[in-house]
Amino acid sequence: MARAALRTRCSKSMTKKILIATSNSGKLHDFVGAAKTHGIEIAGIPGFSSLPLVVEDGLTFEANARKKAEAYSRYAHGEIVLADDSGLEVDALGGSPGVHSARYAAPDLHNKEPHQPNANTDDDSNNARLLRELKNVPPEKRTGRFVCVLAAARDGKTLATFRGTAEGIILDAPRGENGFGYDPLFYFPQIQKTFAELSAEEKSHYSHRGAAFRKFLDWYDAHSNR
Repeated sequence: MARAALRTRCSKSMTKKILIATSNSGKLHDFVGAAKTHGIEIAGIPGFSSLPLVVEDGLTFEANARKKAEAYSRYAHGEIVLADDSGLEVDALGGSPGVHSARYAAPDLHNKEPHQPNANTDDDSNNARLLRELKNVPPEKRTGRFVCVLAAARDGKTLATFRGTAEGIILDAPRGENGFGYDPLFYFPQIQKTFAELSAEEKSHYSHRGAAFRKFLDWYDAHSNR
């Protein structure tokens, strides 16, 4: 019994914890799925919703990810904080919605430019705008990709960044009940499913966020053992 208790205490003490700078439950769910087999605990930053908002006004996914990671890591002294910026690039739209993916419908709903504070818009509105803009685009030209850039920071300093992508096709109607954002419209030909039709484990294997997170895990394993 004593040895079993010691093993339990040791396994708990060896659990690695990474803090994620997001209040988006969908993103947290994605990270938990990706970390599940690596012995890493994923958690949000305590009191995240009460922290000052970081305006995502960068011109690239990396710029926004670094800005968020550096800002929020100052509230978690000594801990590694991960922040991501991710979105959908559609070839027929010149790469839009891109860094404005979470705020794509802002001009219509809020009369705001997407880079302004509090400009985020709901998934249904963003998807509706995307479908309107692709209405007359034939299937063979509805190609695009999900992009995710993760930034790892500690005490206000970026340690490294990691990029992942997933190539797919934008459907003309949503499919699936899982996921969030543009997942129901993003068809992944490799497995003939949309991202909203995947389990958490499947999504961690195929998604842009899973690809970026695996690169982070490789980096983390190499640096945490030093």
